[in-house]
Amino acid sequence: MADQTVQADVCVVGAGLAGLVAAVEAADAGREVVVLDQEPPQSLGGQAHWSLGGLFLVGSPEQRRMGVRDSLALARQDWFGSAQFDRPEDYWPRLWAEAYLDFAAGEKRAWLHGMGVRFFPVVGWAERGDGRADGHGNSVPRFHLVWGTGPGVLAPFVRRARAHADAARIRFLFRHRVDEVVTHDGAATGVRGARLAPSDAELGTASGRRVVGEFEVEAGAIVIASGGVGGNHDMVRRLWPERLGTPPRTMVAGVPAHVDGRMLPIAEAAGARVINGDRMWHYTEGLRNWNPVWENHGIRILPGPSSVWLDALGRRLPAPLFPGFDTLGTLKHLRATGYDYSWFVLTQSIIEKEFALSGSEQNPDLTGKDFRLLASRLRPGAAAPIEAFKEHGEDFVVARTLGELVEGMNRVGEPGLVSEPAVRAVLEARDAEIENAFGKDAQVTFLRAHRKYLGDRLIRVAAPHRILDPRHGPLIAVRLNILTRKTLGGLETDLSGRCLAPSGRPVPGLFAAGEAAGFGGGGMMGYNALEGTFLGGCLFSGRVAGRSAGA
Repeated sequence: MADQTVQADVCVVGAGLAGLVAAVEAADAGREVVVLDQEPPQSLGGQAHWSLGGLFLVGSPEQRRMGVRDSLALARQDWFGSAQFDRPEDYWPRLWAEAYLDFAAGEKRAWLHGMGVRFFPVVGWAERGDGRADGHGNSVPRFHLVWGTGPGVLAPFVRRARAHADAARIRFLFRHRVDEVVTHDGAATGVRGARLAPSDAELGTASGRRVVGEFEVEAGAIVIASGGVGGNHDMVRRLWPERLGTPPRTMVAGVPAHVDGRMLPIAEAAGARVINGDRMWHYTEGLRNWNPVWENHGIRILPGPSSVWLDALGRRLPAPLFPGFDTLGTLKHLRATGYDYSWFVLTQSIIEKEFALSGSEQNPDLTGKDFRLLASRLRPGAAAPIEAFKEHGEDFVVARTLGELVEGMNRVGEPGLVSEPAVRAVLEARDAEIENAFGKDAQVTFLRAHRKYLGDRLIRVAAPHRILDPRHGPLIAVRLNILTRKTLGGLETDLSGRCLAPSGRPVPGLFAAGEAAGFGGGGMMGYNALEGTFLGGCLFSGRVAGRSAGA
């Protein structure tokens, strides 16, 4: 029997970015909103707090200033070439993709700009693709970094939510874990669950699950914005698709443990349909965080395109599986090797120019809006967070000679897998292609072409040079682990954010947004993401669901 009963017009499950957007949009419509989250108040904002803050925009002023000519038509070609929709249940994801592209090429930037969001002037070129004009990848740079990173994206919605809370239009109930969506005659009318003991756990850390009571919320509309499954590795392995090979035995966690996917079956029990559960987005460039926040904390390298990528046995990956090009294509290839890790081999010159780390905490200059610290990136040497990983991270090997490097790789990885002659042959063959302006090495050709983009030449792509040239040393090898991140499927929703039953009809009163909804429709990205789309998908689907629930 519930010892706490709350009534509201709209109940939002999840206080992450999508949930915050939905809540403030419903409150703007004059509704009384209650927001539930199993985590404590210090976790307000959820995963978005840890994000680098990249947003996918099309035809922006920032692009034009960098000489990038983009268009909705080109973005649509890239999106649908990447999504590769091929299922009957892709009906709504296709429509969501169209709507999101219109948003990204239309009012998205102005909407955010009006709330004070500002962008770093250099547009990044993420997920450069699989080498096909009509295949996966971004044809042009579209990755717009928010000044302030993830916290900068969250800030206007936290500010709006607190203003509504002060006016008694939004009520936050933290440490409230939803265990059931209540239905009557097929309509969602509320939620029930457990009240958890208060916790002073810091943001991202485990907060405990001791139950101290029960609650019930009665509401005319329920919005599921509870995130995905990336923190639940057992669920990730259960959902792992055969097309990507066998599930990894070991992975690092790119999200905290509370990203557990538990609301998906709860919503299913209330009549909603989950689709595309086998579509997921995990990275192959994960590092074990030397200074972790949560258990098994992984950080992703956002690599420039120059490092030589080797599998665990020291074999070079085939074209076009280069750093920053085709995430899932690379993951599929590496799963076939039988090992859960691979290697970057690079030089000090490359790490200084090309290595960035995902996460707001790994980019204190951008997160803190610190111009003086930002200027330090232009000075010799790698950024301080990179140097800290190089010095303390268990995945890094630094050496003066190739023999020492291979010895370190066999020490950090499995003993005896990598041989110096084999690695030397790979690097010498690649280096020979640097000696003239022609050549046939596809990666070197890409390097030269991409440096024609001002943003790459200034801060992202090192001048092509021989890896074995001691003037660019020392040599560096980085063990790369598989890092869990996003689920691309989820609760199927129509263009109003309403959850759909297996019959295709809406479940009255039940909505979904963010990763729980596959960022819209149950998977608007299809099989592949173009990066900068996760936060943007939370913003767009949260806005849609909040406005619909508030109506």
